[in-house]
Amino acid sequence: MRRLTFLVLLVLFSADSARAFTGEVVGVLDGDTIEVLHNGNAQRIRLQGIDCPEKGQPYGNNAKQATSALVFALEVTLQIHGKDKYGRILADVLLADGTNVNYTLVKEGWCWWYRKYAPDDVMLAALEAEAGLAQKGLWADPHPTPPWEFRKARRGNRSPDR
Repeated sequence: MRRLTFLVLLVLFSADSARAFTGEVVGVLDGDTIEVLHNGNAQRIRLQGIDCPEKGQPYGNNAKQATSALVFALEVTLQIHGKDKYGRILADVLLADGTNVNYTLVKEGWCWWYRKYAPDDVMLAALEAEAGLAQKGLWADPHPTPPWEFRKARRGNRSPDR
């Protein structure tokens, strides 16, 4: 019985530790993708539930700068939700004071709530609506183009042999 209890606790502890870790942000690739040092390796992290403008898209540089200002060279805690189709860790990024970076970026108007991948996140929905009404960040544009539409248009412009 003790052996079974030990194995159950080991599995539970391992599963729990796989859901979160803390590390220094060593790179900001764009508004919604960062690199965090974990066990000596830079782990690529995709911020869960948000989608920032792409590089080359209006507000793309602003989103990257906003993310960098919030997290670069700081210790963050990641609440992990799994991995995306590219193998990136999907996570909520938390600052030492408890600030949720994902929420902050939406609240400040630097990204969209990514409904497709976080359909039930009422906080992201409310923060996006608030930013839109206040015309913050990209919402100052009367017709901002969501990044998923921008990506789709770019794919449509590529020749079939690429």
